[in-house]
Amino acid sequence: MNRPSTSPDRSGPVTPRGQRTRAKLLKAAESVFGEKGYERASIADITRKGGVALGTFYVYFPDKQSIFIEVVDDLGTRLRRLIGESTAACDSRMDVEREGLRTFFQFVRQHPNLYRVVRQAEFVDADCYRRYYDRFAKGYVTGLSRAMEDGEVRRMDPEALAYCLMGIGDFLGMRWVLWEEDMGLDRVLDTAMSLIRHGLDSRPASPSRNNLKSAASRAAPAKKKNTLRPARRPARGARS
Repeated sequence: MNRPSTSPDRSGPVTPRGQRTRAKLLKAAESVFGEKGYERASIADITRKGGVALGTFYVYFPDKQSIFIEVVDDLGTRLRRLIGESTAACDSRMDVEREGLRTFFQFVRQHPNLYRVVRQAEFVDADCYRRYYDRFAKGYVTGLSRAMEDGEVRRMDPEALAYCLMGIGDFLGMRWVLWEEDMGLDRVLDTAMSLIRHGLDSRPASPSRNNLKSAASRAAPAKKKNTLRPARRPARGARS
């Protein structure tokens, strides 16, 4: 059984050299876990890939699970930071969505093991797996809520909307970057943004359309009520 998910011990050396060594181990672990999978990967594989002595590993991480958790957390942190930086100068929420998708695609291209590593987390450490998405969604909800307050996005459940949009990016990145790389991606971005802006309805509701419906409803003839009174039944004992 896995230990409860916690942030790995980050109390290693803080010298520039120590930070570089730690970064080497994380980069190597990302590659090894992506290529071999968590179960088959070993600490020796990671240190060999990173060009670090086996004993040095334990200066930074107590075990394999700890470095795996840090790899997932670190990937999420870097991705969120990169998207935040790339969208900081955007003027509208739609610009944020488009630039955010483009940045995510670039990150996937630079980190082709992202999908495999993150999805393994569901089985290695379920809390780590959920944390990766929850942290991403938290920032998304904040931005969407602000856009709703500003009238840029119609009011909906911001968390549900955040996960819908995250799902769009996740599957597009898998299909057009991971499976079959498209260096342009403009067609994919255009389609995604059209969906985000307008939804699926080929005849989106508009004021004129709503007015026509209202006018038609007012013009429809009202149903006539049955005003005929039922025939009176003869009183008991009355003569025929």
